[in-house]
Amino acid sequence: MALHLSAAFIKLPFGRNHVGSVKKSSYKCMGGSRDSHQIAVRRSANYKPTIWDHDFLQSLQSEYGGEIYRERMEELKGEVKNMMLNEDMAPLDKLELIDTSQRLGLAYHFDDEIKSVLQSIYEHTDVSTFDLYATALQFRLFRQHGFKLSQETFDIFRDEHGNFKICHSEDLKGLLSLYEASYLLEKGENILQIAREFATVSLKNHTQLNKDQYLSMLINQSLEIPLHWRMLRSESRWFIDVYERKHDMNPLLLQFAKLNFNIVQATHLEDLKDAARWWRNIGLGEELRFARDRIVENFLWTVGFKFEPEFGYFRRMSTKINSLLTIIDDIYDVYGTLNELHQFTDVVERWDVNAMEQLPQYMKICFLSLYNSINQIALDVLREQGFHIVPFLRKAWADLCKCYLLEAKWYYNGYTPSLQEYIDNAWISIASPLISVHAFFLLKSPITDDALKYLNVYPDIIRCSSMILRLADDLGTSSDEVKRGDVPKSIQCYMHETGASEEKAREHIKSLVDETWKKMNKARVDVDSPFSDAFIGVVVNQARMALYMYQYGDGHGNNEEGKTRDRVMSLFIHPISM
Repeated sequence: MALHLSAAFIKLPFGRNHVGSVKKSSYKCMGGSRDSHQIAVRRSANYKPTIWDHDFLQSLQSEYGGEIYRERMEELKGEVKNMMLNEDMAPLDKLELIDTSQRLGLAYHFDDEIKSVLQSIYEHTDVSTFDLYATALQFRLFRQHGFKLSQETFDIFRDEHGNFKICHSEDLKGLLSLYEASYLLEKGENILQIAREFATVSLKNHTQLNKDQYLSMLINQSLEIPLHWRMLRSESRWFIDVYERKHDMNPLLLQFAKLNFNIVQATHLEDLKDAARWWRNIGLGEELRFARDRIVENFLWTVGFKFEPEFGYFRRMSTKINSLLTIIDDIYDVYGTLNELHQFTDVVERWDVNAMEQLPQYMKICFLSLYNSINQIALDVLREQGFHIVPFLRKAWADLCKCYLLEAKWYYNGYTPSLQEYIDNAWISIASPLISVHAFFLLKSPITDDALKYLNVYPDIIRCSSMILRLADDLGTSSDEVKRGDVPKSIQCYMHETGASEEKAREHIKSLVDETWKKMNKARVDVDSPFSDAFIGVVVNQARMALYMYQYGDGHGNNEEGKTRDRVMSLFIHPISM
């Protein structure tokens, strides 16, 4: 390889010609024998400019970054820790404390304590006396934390025909607990599938009759999207408000949760401001105006991947990756000609700045931005851990661009692939494998030969997360993308292949999401995995973020509807009133 990291950072040749502002552009071909001016007809996705003013972002401040608040948080943390380790507390009370701490966003403070408590309950507690609520709660928490627990745990609540006893259909608290536990099922676990169907029908039948406001809010939220599938940081923000309405809520936990949220928010705000400065300095939002300028939205993704305050480096660098992905995706999907896309893919595969002379100006700007940013990550890892990781990062970008190129060929040839043909390519073109490869190194995970070999082939945990991200993206964005002339997505491929209506096609794609979650639930706790819990968490959280960003449409690209804007304000800008 001709790359020398010490000379890897190249000054960008920025000009002021905004090539994306017109649909027809004249450019001089670089390299080869093509030295004449040509006219390229460019598509436009009509993306709106960013709604986030740079100066506004930089002006934001949070008082909760101060030492006085951190000292108070440590005091509260100590009190909650003592509560969690109280040997006189009943097992069910401990399970509820763990569950509440997780939902309030506090559990990362108590990883060791939670594992110890769960291990003790797992080994010493007779749970046969638990009711439906308690049994389902302990089942969900145990599975979430990697304990082996059989679905037959729920046999005592079933009749001789295998159905759940009708007497449980009135127990709303138990039903909700059963419903949430059922989403930890793995493929082939029919008892848990039956449990989910029973709980879903029963809860829907009682949504208008329940007088407990706190429980009603939990039920309505879960019927929209189950707890196991939710974006963690957003769940914490929502649950803090809901928990305050609980008649027997713990004031200590609530105070700790509010203060912790605000302190972590102050950390996120500094991360965001740093990312925004990088984006302004690199200039891609100004130079390539045909593409989505979405630095804030790209940062939101990274908080969904890993919100804990100590992972600031991960968030800042991942935001750069996400922003470059957004630009390159738009080059392939919208702006580049097929010949240019072939050239760009070749340059990325070669990872050679000398090869970029064949590229038009806008692609040179993009490739050098990519080259510099990725080499910076590689240099950081080389300095800190002594590993040369460029081959791994380079392969991930080459894999992605080749899949982007195939989709561009389908578009230019007017070809509609089968659903399976589409998925075989699209689980990579959604960029989740690339994000995962970079995340492995950005988390500063232990770099072992087994981990690198496993990472290189994109194991099941990555493939499942990628599939969910792809299908959720399609469910949220495909209608708009088809209107502007993009390649058919999974919904359209299924409709074309089977003759199904769009409604039926959407139901089929949703069923694929559900089945993929079952596979990922198993891969998540693979005892032979060489990956750290932190890395596995980031991979799973990519799927959660996909459901979050595309829950109401295109939360990443469309900044007009306000959902993403409101979420950004809530998570990063407005603190919780203490």
